[in-house]
Amino acid sequence: MAEDAFTEHRPLLFTIAYEMLGSATDAEDVLQESYLRWSAVDPAVVGHPRAYLVRLVTRQALNHLRAARARREDYVGMWLPEPIRTAPGVSDDVILAESVSMAMLLVLETLNPTERAVFVLHEVFGYPHAEIAVSVGKSEAAVRQIAHRARRHVHARRRRHEPGTDATGIVQRFLSAAATGEVQALMDLLAPDVVVISDGGGKAAAVRRPVTGRAEVARFVLGAYRTGTAAARVEPATYNGMPAARFVTDGGLGWLVAFEIHDGRITGLYGMRNPDKLHHADAVRTLDRGGPPPWKP
Repeated sequence: MAEDAFTEHRPLLFTIAYEMLGSATDAEDVLQESYLRWSAVDPAVVGHPRAYLVRLVTRQALNHLRAARARREDYVGMWLPEPIRTAPGVSDDVILAESVSMAMLLVLETLNPTERAVFVLHEVFGYPHAEIAVSVGKSEAAVRQIAHRARRHVHARRRRHEPGTDATGIVQRFLSAAATGEVQALMDLLAPDVVVISDGGGKAAAVRRPVTGRAEVARFVLGAYRTGTAAARVEPATYNGMPAARFVTDGGLGWLVAFEIHDGRITGLYGMRNPDKLHHADAVRTLDRGGPPPWKP
């Protein structure tokens, strides 16, 4: 049945749409639109349901992405991807964990829509250029050129995501030092080039530019703790394959921070305060790269 095939591949389809869009809300819209189109197709004439669904979702995601880029030009303050709560096991797949990390999604934002689709499908999901060409409406030769250009662009800009066994301990020590005001203990956990990016969307207090450097970030964090966490309960969690902290008040989830860690130091803090991007932040998302694609290269 059409519904069975869509349900079977839904985690894969959501992962593709989310990585292309950086928004769980938009990804869900893409899946809904794709399902309606899929339900109108006779499954008997579809040789590879997964291949067909990937093409369908890719095309719908491209349409959404082109529209979203125009909206983001008017975004108030710094933009971050909509965070998704992921199971800790996501970190077992290093490629998947890096591909959904905040750092990678921010780099993907600098690609044009077609470059992003080609990079995601080829580098993350392993789809051959010929199949991607069908999905994006380009020739195979053009897709190879786009893939090369996108790969070079991403590799030159990405901050490496490093899933680590001690990541939780590092975050716990950071939160403890911030809560008690231990400046030196806090700075010892920060990399020299650490950066804070905060997204309030014009609807919640957030810095309008990145805060960079160990001393500046330490001062920012201590100030934020003094003014904003007195009534909040801090809960550990995993978002986008990264260790994170949820700040919960009687009104629910107020904000969250995801931590990027490399070589035992915190290199990035990504704070989400925009309430529009926290509506669905409690739900744990199942992500999937789908295994080897059913096509020959």
